[in-house]
Amino acid sequence: MVLEVANLDIKPGLEPEFEKAFDVAQKIISTMLGYGWHELQRCLENSSRYILLVSWATLEDHTVGFRGSPQYQEWSALLHDFYDPLPQVLHFESMFSNRR
Repeated sequence: MVLEVANLDIKPGLEPEFEKAFDVAQKIISTMLGYGWHELQRCLENSSRYILLVSWATLEDHTVGFRGSPQYQEWSALLHDFYDPLPQVLHFESMFSNRR
C-alpha cells in the first residue's frame, strides 16, 4: 500500500465551494484501479488548509493510472482552481504501525 499525502491550501473564502466540489470529486477517485480509501481533513488552526490522504495499491496506480486518465482531467477541472499554490503531493510507504 502507498499513501498519497497532499497538502491543500485553498483560496480564503472559497472553503465551502471547495468542499462541495470535493464531494463530487471523491466519487471520481474512488472508482480508480488501485484505489483503497481516502480521507480529507481540515486544519483547526488554519481553516483554508486541508490534507488529503489517499491509499493506493501501487505508486503507479496514482502517478500513471489516475493522473493519466480522463477521470483525472475531470478531477482537476473540479478542484484545481481552488488551490493557491498548487498542492505538494508526496507518497509514503508504511514502516511501523499500531493501526488495527
